[in-house]
Amino acid sequence: MTYDPITIGIVSVSDRASTGVYEDKGLPALKAWLTSALKNPISFEERLIPDEQARISQTLIELVDAGCSLVLTTGGTGPAPRDVTPEATLAVADKVMPGFGEQMRQISLKFVPTAILSRQCAVIRARSLIINLPGQPKSIQETLQGVQSGEQQTPGIFAAVPYCVDLIGGPYIETHEAVCKAFRPKSALRATAAG
Repeated sequence: MTYDPITIGIVSVSDRASTGVYEDKGLPALKAWLTSALKNPISFEERLIPDEQARISQTLIELVDAGCSLVLTTGGTGPAPRDVTPEATLAVADKVMPGFGEQMRQISLKFVPTAILSRQCAVIRARSLIINLPGQPKSIQETLQGVQSGEQQTPGIFAAVPYCVDLIGGPYIETHEAVCKAFRPKSALRATAAG
């Protein structure tokens, strides 16, 4: 069976990591999770940039223009003065998708009360979905994949990503269900995927 190839932009926003003060952990965490979750062949466009609003916006535009159907950022979503990733993301948006940020905060609230300080957001620009994720590798995985506590399963945001990408004209994303079960209405399933 063949799967649609997909180009994914991954952006780590960090003043210190971008200048070599410490090693960036965001890009490796994003790559590792996406590689384990998707059946599609992935081409990654990676960027490590400082917390500068104009630079972040410019990078997002470049990645969308380069054909990335999905762009994931990590870092720069808190309330500190240098945290400007959401502003940079909203500045390039054609549509805002508030449900992604709401769900990420719901997941993080299961672990820390300060999750309400997170300002992650998601937008659509042209035919690309751009999502701001938290900065910590553990939080990246939890928000993408979801969490289980006792009998209670809280779905991660990635379960909705493939269908969203379908709706904006991107490639058909297929996931490894053991990592993340993508949800699509029956009418949106490909015959090969449904069988």
